[in-house]
Amino acid sequence: MTKIKKASTKKKPKLRIGWKEWCALPLLNIKEIKAKIDTGAATSALHAIVLSQSEYHGEHFIRFKVYPHQGDRYAPKICKAPLIAYRFVMSSNGQREKRYVIRTPITVGKLTFTTDITLTDRSPLRFRMLLGRMALRKNFVIEPGKSHLQGRPLFHPHHGGT
Repeated sequence: MTKIKKASTKKKPKLRIGWKEWCALPLLNIKEIKAKIDTGAATSALHAIVLSQSEYHGEHFIRFKVYPHQGDRYAPKICKAPLIAYRFVMSSNGQREKRYVIRTPITVGKLTFTTDITLTDRSPLRFRMLLGRMALRKNFVIEPGKSHLQGRPLFHPHHGGT
C-alpha cells in the first residue's frame, strides 16, 4: 500500500503586534502614523478633514487633510484617494456617523497589504488612526500587553502592496 502525501497546508506566520503600532500609508505619502489596535472596530479609521470630492472619468475621488502626528497641527499632509463608499459607523461616542471610505495600502513592520479605511474627525481622541478587525484578521496576532513590536515602518513611496 502506497502512502499519499498530503499537500502542504502551511499558513504564512502571522506578525505579532502590540496594542499600538507604527504604520505607514505609502500611497498617501504618510511615512509614519501611530495606530491603536482596536478589535472592537470592524473597519480601520483615520483622522482626516475632508476638503473636497471630485470625479474623473467616472471615478470618484476625495481630497483630505491628515495630521499624522498627535498634537501636531502645523504639518498636515494633503491626500487624494479613490472614494469607494460611504458607510454608517457607530463612533466612539455612541453616535451613528456617515463616513467616507477609501481603500489603500498600509504597512505595518515589513508587511504591506490593502485595506478599507474610514475618514473621520478623531481630534478629541488620542490616536490619529485605528486598525480594525478587517485589517487585522488575516495577518496579525495581538499581544495586548506590548506596544510597537514591529518598530517604525520602512517607507517605500508608491508601493502597491497586496
